[in-house]
Amino acid sequence: MTSSDLTVIVLAAGGGTRMKSKTMKVLHRIGGRSMIGHVLTAVQETAPSRVVAVIGTQREQVGPHVLEHAPDAVLAVQETQDGTGHAVRVAIESLPEAPTGTVVVVTGDTPLLRGESLRAFAAAHADSGAAVSVLTGTVEKPFGYGRIVRNDAGTVEAIVEEKDCTDEQREIAEINSGILAFEAGFLVGALSQLTNDNANGEYYLTDTVKLARAAGHTVAAHQVDDVRETEGANDRAQLAELGRILNQRIVTGWMKEGVTVMDPATTWIEADVVLERDVTLLPGTQLLGATLVREDAVVGPDTTLEDTEVGAGARVVRTHAQLAVIGMEANVGPFSYLRPGTVLGAAGKIGAFVETKNAQIGNRSKVPHLSYVGDAEIGEDSNIGAGTIFANYDGKQKHRTTIGSRTKTGSNNTFIAPVRIGDDAMTGGGTTVRQDVPDGALAVSAGPQRTLEDWKARKAAVVQAEEEGEDA
Repeated sequence: MTSSDLTVIVLAAGGGTRMKSKTMKVLHRIGGRSMIGHVLTAVQETAPSRVVAVIGTQREQVGPHVLEHAPDAVLAVQETQDGTGHAVRVAIESLPEAPTGTVVVVTGDTPLLRGESLRAFAAAHADSGAAVSVLTGTVEKPFGYGRIVRNDAGTVEAIVEEKDCTDEQREIAEINSGILAFEAGFLVGALSQLTNDNANGEYYLTDTVKLARAAGHTVAAHQVDDVRETEGANDRAQLAELGRILNQRIVTGWMKEGVTVMDPATTWIEADVVLERDVTLLPGTQLLGATLVREDAVVGPDTTLEDTEVGAGARVVRTHAQLAVIGMEANVGPFSYLRPGTVLGAAGKIGAFVETKNAQIGNRSKVPHLSYVGDAEIGEDSNIGAGTIFANYDGKQKHRTTIGSRTKTGSNNTFIAPVRIGDDAMTGGGTTVRQDVPDGALAVSAGPQRTLEDWKARKAAVVQAEEEGEDA
């Protein structure tokens, strides 16, 4: 089978009322993507010639989201949710011409579906010559699923939905995953023959199995290796369980690729994260979005990185970072907060209780303690004293502060932006800098120190006199 033979239909029209959410069910997120985002990622791995997404409830949100993941997808609107058979008919009618080859139908709420499993299923169907193929699985508790009914020879006779099952059929453990493959010509003809004569009054796509058997066609069934790939989420509890399984899969995959994870149970890695070999993740680490961690870096414990790049050999401990870049061999933390636009150079340091935002900090430069660095540029080999504030906001707009290279600033400094401190310059402790400081200069703003001798004894005498006056 070539990609030109394959059409994939993704069903995503239902509202998912059991989620009890203003957010459409398939848009709920786990592992860094929406449920339908995971499904579309798997679909794209089959290299289909066309993708059709059937949308309905909250189409104004679901449609654009689908196109973010599959820009060439066709959006088919199902105005009323009258069953899966009706949804597929709407999908076929949305195409400019009838499909050929194989049509695969998947649901948009199965985020554990793997591309390799879907690709193998489509290929197996094409090789079987069957009119219909069903992706099935065996479960201990099949309640709620359509049952695979076979004859004495083991051939699939029908798929019977839960509400239409006899007592004997409810005991069947082989279930329909909701993922089916069709010979396109058969599917187009069968859709017009479906009826809604059932307990739900809906047009079931699974009734195509009976139609195929009645016409003398072959119906094939292929069991998926891990039935959890086909599980959907109807409420928040099921969503959380799928998220746990997905995270376990991702973490295990990275460990097999050479990443050390000290405590997999407390480590969360989203689907788009990239890790290089010999990275070490300590307990309580969360890697989110498009985070990249390069070789020999150590992250954690108790660290959250979102859309952040960590250089080779860097160390990041008890830190929250978003849209930041941490250079190779750099050190960050503990208790650091790197906001968007932070760039820390190679071998640099952002230390304890430091917050940075839109700040470029050069190679080997350090902001070690208790500071806020916002809208700033710091050169190489500079050191920012403890308790320093970059005062970047004048009440109306933000301004930048520039610190040169090899510059040393004293503790408890305040830089009133916009201001520039030159190369090789210094500032004294407690200095408030309002004007530029030239290269090589020293800036101080504090007055001379005053020392009051015998201050403690004099104060005690004053207090005693006041107390005696009150008694009198």
